[in-house]
Amino acid sequence: MSTKVWLVGAGPGDPDLLTLKAVKALAQADVVLVDDLVNPQVLSHCPNARIIHTGKRGGCRTSTPQDFIQRMMLLYAKQGLNVVRLKGGDPCIFGRAGEEAQWLADNGIASEIVNGITSGLAAATNCGISLTHRGVASSVTLVTAHAEDGSMPDLAGLAQQGGTVVVYMGIARLSRIAQQLRDGGLRADLPVAMIGNATLPDQYQIISTLATMEDDAKRAALKSPAILVFGDVVGKQISGTAFASEYRYAQS
Repeated sequence: MSTKVWLVGAGPGDPDLLTLKAVKALAQADVVLVDDLVNPQVLSHCPNARIIHTGKRGGCRTSTPQDFIQRMMLLYAKQGLNVVRLKGGDPCIFGRAGEEAQWLADNGIASEIVNGITSGLAAATNCGISLTHRGVASSVTLVTAHAEDGSMPDLAGLAQQGGTVVVYMGIARLSRIAQQLRDGGLRADLPVAMIGNATLPDQYQIISTLATMEDDAKRAALKSPAILVFGDVVGKQISGTAFASEYRYAQS
């Protein structure tokens, strides 16, 4: 019996940002393995599929082990079922799609990756920030604050390269991130955007600076999931955009 496995990006949260290709894959699915950050409204595109929640959030004791998720994909695929592994954002941007696709291939199962809009891009856009604003920044670095071994990337080195730096999964390490970027030579008044619940109705942003971001984040009770954007492009924020809640260089 023919079968197919899709590794699908559900986008940053807004269900309208789901791609047509993702919708088509979901419509054919018999089983959907869903990550925590996927908007439940997306599941309306697969009403006849078996939905299995496979939550994976950093630091959560209830997170589903990666090897267990892979074994489930293989199990259902070998039963001749169409399987969708549905992830928030883009499956190839800190989404483990590469290792999952390779693991399936090593076990005789072909897969197809369906890209989604990654939250680092959508969060900035929804705040009116162009990550490569002409004349301000000609490059963007997307980086996670959590490496596989628990270490942090060389943010100081990245800072020295110039351009815009977008950090995923960094709220728990805000102090260390700020220190590394200062050590890398970034100036204290560099604009910073801290964006929570990207593209959702309750999205909010905190516009701060490298020197004050920790205090402003605490004052606004910033929580995960959130995206951090460092660079002068933040200072070129497009006017007229609306936010559920905004804090701008809060000092009180």
